[in-house]
Formats: sequence, C-alpha cells, structure tokens
Amino acid sequence: MNRRESFQKIAQGLSAPWLVKTTTASALLLSIGACAGPQVSDYSQQKPALDLRTYFNGSVDAWGVFTDRSGAVVKRFTVQMECQWQGDEGILDEAFVYSDGSTQRRIWRLKALPNGLYEGRADDVVGMASGATSGNAFRWQYTLALPVDGRIWHVQFDDWMYLMDDRVMLNKAVMSKLGVRLGEVTLSFTRRTPLSSKGQS
Repeated sequence: MNRRESFQKIAQGLSAPWLVKTTTASALLLSIGACAGPQVSDYSQQKPALDLRTYFNGSVDAWGVFTDRSGAVVKRFTVQMECQWQGDEGILDEAFVYSDGSTQRRIWRLKALPNGLYEGRADDVVGMASGATSGNAFRWQYTLALPVDGRIWHVQFDDWMYLMDDRVMLNKAVMSKLGVRLGEVTLSFTRRTPLSSKGQS
C-alpha cells in the first residue's frame, strides 16, 4: 500500500467509531516533534485575543478538507457544533457529514485549567487531549485510534486554531503516525452569533 492509499484509508476511518489505548512510543515521538516547531506563546501579542469558552459557546459551523502529503484533497466534510460551558466545564457536540455521505458524531468534554491551559476527552480520543491558548491562537494535541483494514492505527493530531475576527476561526491540523507525516486537515469555523453579541456563560 502506498502512502496516498494509506491516507485515503485513514480518511475513510475518520467517519467510524473507535476507542483503544495509545502506545508509549507514539506518545514519545509526538512530544519530541512538538518541541521542534512554533510554540503557542509565540502568538501572545496577536489580536483579537481568543477565549475558548466564549468562542465555542452556542452554535458554530465548520467546513473542512483532508489533504494528503502531496496537497491533494482526499475528503471534504462539514460540521455543525452545539457548545455550552458551565464554569470551567465545557461540552462541544460535533455532528460531521462527509463528502461520501457518511456521518459521525464526536462529543468533547473540555476543562479549562489555569494559565490558558485546557484538557479534554471524547469517546474516539485516546487518553487525554491537551492544549493551550495565547493571544489569538489555540494549540490542541490528541491521538485518535482509527480502524484501517481490520487493524487499529494510532494517529496523532497537532491542531492550530487562529481567531480571525468575532465570528471566524481557522484551523490547520497535521496528522502523523509514529512521527511520519500523513497529511493535513484544514477547517474554517464560523459562529452563528458574533462574539460581540454573546458573552461568556
């Protein structure tokens, strides 16, 4: 199987349920790779400032694509999100519709921690996801367990989100497996209600 075919199978697996444990090796490789690139603190002076509990509060729509290493679009999708927070606890209910007609639902349960840090869980996320905000940016890292041809692939996601204005946020995520870059996911989020019209709960 060549790399393009492998990525296509992973993209197909993204619309199926999964739940397994991650491996120490994949987690170690992800942490090593994370040290080499930009840090979220690099964006501390960028505006508008992102408050995750304010942006992901209410209804949010998103449009996205999966692209392989060559940049070719492998799969398109849309997401409808219903989000709510009670203090430091948040629920992000995501409903995906893929270009092949398949659907998927993911419910994130997030917790805001001190100093702009966040952690979260979902049924298709292995272990704990972790992230941080600074300035207009949010970095979110987690591992998915995907069924591919009867096997489970542990796929790491390194998500970067950038708040553009009071409604739009852009998201670019790198997908990798055991340190090997598989492709990217690009998303555009749009709030149905501008931030200026709805405060934090």
